[in-house]
Amino acid sequence: MFPRLMKPTAALVQQSTKQLSTGSQRNAKVAIMGASGGIGQPLSLLMKQSPLVTELSLYDIVNTPGVAADLSHIETPAKVKAFNGPDQLKDSLKGAQVIIIPAGVPRKPGMTRDDLFNTNASIVRDLAAAAAEVAPKAFVAIISNPVNSTVPIASEVFQKAGVYDPNRIFGVTTLDIVRANTFIAEAKGLDPLKTQVPVIGGHSGITIIPLISQAKPQVSFPDDQLKALTERIQEAGTEVVKAKAGTGSATLSMAYAGARFGIALIKALNGEQNIVECSYVRSNVTEAKYFSTPILLGKNGVEKNLGLGKLSSFESKLLEAAIPELKKNIQKGEDFVNKK
Repeated sequence: MFPRLMKPTAALVQQSTKQLSTGSQRNAKVAIMGASGGIGQPLSLLMKQSPLVTELSLYDIVNTPGVAADLSHIETPAKVKAFNGPDQLKDSLKGAQVIIIPAGVPRKPGMTRDDLFNTNASIVRDLAAAAAEVAPKAFVAIISNPVNSTVPIASEVFQKAGVYDPNRIFGVTTLDIVRANTFIAEAKGLDPLKTQVPVIGGHSGITIIPLISQAKPQVSFPDDQLKALTERIQEAGTEVVKAKAGTGSATLSMAYAGARFGIALIKALNGEQNIVECSYVRSNVTEAKYFSTPILLGKNGVEKNLGLGKLSSFESKLLEAAIPELKKNIQKGEDFVNKK
């Protein structure tokens, strides 16, 4: 089981090793904010495995020295440094090229992503303010939920600081893609490593829009099965929350997805071509100010937004239902920063 689980990450690492030896960028420093948490620890482990990471800066309010000491014994080149508590926040971000933010409280049974808002909104606001001051040119990848609102929060903070670049702030929706690939591959008996399903929109409930009509390899389902698969992808987070029975939310799969996206950002920084991932970014593709679509990544972040592609009538209806919810989530995030 273990070798199979590690294979996708191993493949990403193997692909990127060649680039490391030829690319001009040789010192990728990654900061993980919330490194002691349920997502932060396995995410830090996965990033420590990548030869593209030369320095791993771990920040949290407690327990970071222990996590860093543990990881520092692993036989990979990345140097690991621990930063603990608000006094060390800015130091943890100095020189960072990629900042990944999984910090925040997890969902519990019966809790919606909206319930998380006040706590996680404050955390993301404060981390973004420090990043805007210390590492304004870094790529910022936000995992903290609700992503539909926390990405606008970070963007507003960067705007207020006068250093906003919409091409460098990303909402990590990769877990939705990972789940879609897995579920569709299972349903059709395909290899999940060779299955690609774009997921657009946002990162909660009905704002998650899997584009099964654009899956590679091409697949088709009867209407009832298509609806059931779509709903499973949309509610997969709740599936994990329930299965963990009050002990947490999706941490391991989210860490994997976060590492996949983080490694993609480093590859793009290194000048590797054709790096495409779906991400929730500032967008004019729809009426929503922020929207997830496939993005071509480059040295300066978003190089090109690849848009929606051709939607089926079923997917067009999903999009129609998602937009009002997304707009409301975005407004909530912006208001949080501007009314405080």
